[in-house]
Amino acid sequence: MSDPIKHECGLAVVRLLKPLSHYRAKYGTPTWGLDKLQLLMIKQRNRGQDGAGVAVVKFDMPMGEPYIFRKRSAKKDAVSVLFEDIHKDLSKIVKRKHTGRPDERLKKRFEFVGELYLGHLRYGTFSEDGVATCHPYVRHNTAATRSLVLAGNFTLTNADQIFSELIGYGLRPVGVSDTLTVMEKIGHYLDRENDYLLAEIEAQTPDLHGEDLARAVSERLDIPRVLRRASKDWDGGYVFTGLIGNGDAFVYRDPNGIRPVFYYQDDEIVAVASERAALTTVFDVEPEEIRYIGRGAALVIRQNGQIAEHQIKEPGELRQCTFERIYFSRGNDKAIYGERKNLGRQLALRTLEAVNFDIDHTVYSFIPNTAETAFLGLIEETERIIRHRNADEIWRLSEAGRLTHEDVARLTNGIPRVEKAAHKDQKVRTFITQDGQRSDLISHVYDITRGVVSPEDTLVVLDDSIVRGSTLRNSIITMLSRLKPRKIIVLSSAPPIKYPDCYGIDMSELQRFVAFEAAISIRRQDGQQPLIDEVYESCKAQVGLPIGTYQNHVQRIYDGITLDRLSEKIAEIIRPVVIDWQGELQIIYQSIEGLRASLPRHTGDWYFTGRYPTPGGYRVLNSAFINYYENRTGRSYESPVAIR
Repeated sequence: MSDPIKHECGLAVVRLLKPLSHYRAKYGTPTWGLDKLQLLMIKQRNRGQDGAGVAVVKFDMPMGEPYIFRKRSAKKDAVSVLFEDIHKDLSKIVKRKHTGRPDERLKKRFEFVGELYLGHLRYGTFSEDGVATCHPYVRHNTAATRSLVLAGNFTLTNADQIFSELIGYGLRPVGVSDTLTVMEKIGHYLDRENDYLLAEIEAQTPDLHGEDLARAVSERLDIPRVLRRASKDWDGGYVFTGLIGNGDAFVYRDPNGIRPVFYYQDDEIVAVASERAALTTVFDVEPEEIRYIGRGAALVIRQNGQIAEHQIKEPGELRQCTFERIYFSRGNDKAIYGERKNLGRQLALRTLEAVNFDIDHTVYSFIPNTAETAFLGLIEETERIIRHRNADEIWRLSEAGRLTHEDVARLTNGIPRVEKAAHKDQKVRTFITQDGQRSDLISHVYDITRGVVSPEDTLVVLDDSIVRGSTLRNSIITMLSRLKPRKIIVLSSAPPIKYPDCYGIDMSELQRFVAFEAAISIRRQDGQQPLIDEVYESCKAQVGLPIGTYQNHVQRIYDGITLDRLSEKIAEIIRPVVIDWQGELQIIYQSIEGLRASLPRHTGDWYFTGRYPTPGGYRVLNSAFINYYENRTGRSYESPVAIR
């Protein structure tokens, strides 16, 4: 993506199902589970640019011994930093792995030898970076069944409501982050569950005390009941993972399946990850062996080894995030790889029509690096169309008795010209310079390959998505124009982004979307400022209404504007002013129909269509337009809780 955006976090859970001695005997190390956690996090490192954290819960530790440990880092390459720190002490285990030291003593001596692990990779949506914002968070208590470790990949649209509820309970939450708010909500009902069970058990067996009483509470702990009560009013897209101090664990997914989460289970392990490809690679299994956690369901793993999926909330309409497939997830997943190629295929015919099928004077390229898979699909489909078109021409000439050797040579050589015209220079850093210098440096983020394009050529470049258009304007178009093509066509494998996201992606400000900027420009150009004013008044009239009554009034800004006209205006906007290139610039976006044909199982397309999966999405959209109209910036949430 030429305009990088912050996006979903990554999760990893590893639960060993056999004693540590089993892994020592079979794999030569009691840290086998920790090693798998590290690999799962490495394979999802694309989700951890702002920090990472790990936690462990140890089973059956003696009274008085700590049993929960956590490390976090916000340093560059945080995963490596974390595990280097952990392995400073664990290296001693490797040296002594043949001494027969009991596993209980290893667990007591070394912090990260245990049975239950949680890893988190943080990619923040709208907050300051730093170790304090890295998951997992820990809620300590002297009772193991009240202690909670929590991490998530989420955004809730009504975190302010949850925060107010906590205050209404008589609590004083420390901090205002969404994650802390959720943890305190779950923690509150975890406390109530403990209180209820204590009263029930003491009434039934008054002679039960101490460890026996704690064990009885642990055995009866009803995690699904805790989650049902805590999440009753949650609105948003989420996956939460929690470890309880007694050794129980849960992974809980939102009712619309917006955020992805997968798990693998065999007789040695249960492992959870945000991406299927991470699990298939780390455990060397087929994709079919990896399972989704259901919509509104929680995978509950008890300390005694019982594993079950429980329905917590009624499943809603399946609205899996399309951006996961277009851009965010790693492309080595078999299904994602095929879907991205299909997105490229959908653009092939429209591109050929735009160049009048003159592939001899068309050079195909892509914006490195995430558009490469879609580019393969674009080229494959282009070749297929050209072959069929040329075969029809050969047949027609043959039937007419006018087929020549030159015709055969020409029509059997229809191969698109493919070049890597743009190269991303990862070494260019622009954040430390003054504005004037920064603009010049931005224009050099991408290098070009000179000599691959002639003045009579059209240069076609594929990007996987165009969000703000700023990198295209300030860098890519500027650089590509130096090749002096007759025309530049920029393809987007995704449709134009028209609406804010509020389920985990940093796209909540309407004025940052080049498609919205173009639509507003068209309305004003057509003398329709009153329409913009009316939409604002309609949005203002909704403020304070019940969350389920909000409507999408912003849709009226786009109504009647065709995709072609919107694309033409966007081409005007992203064309740099200060370049001496006089060629033509065209934008070709993916259509909604092409998107749905490519990703039939993923209908979470609200940023393209304005059809949100939860009521809170419309409230955020409403706030986003009001903020735009009133010239305010910031996260478009009606909430004082502005830090994730």
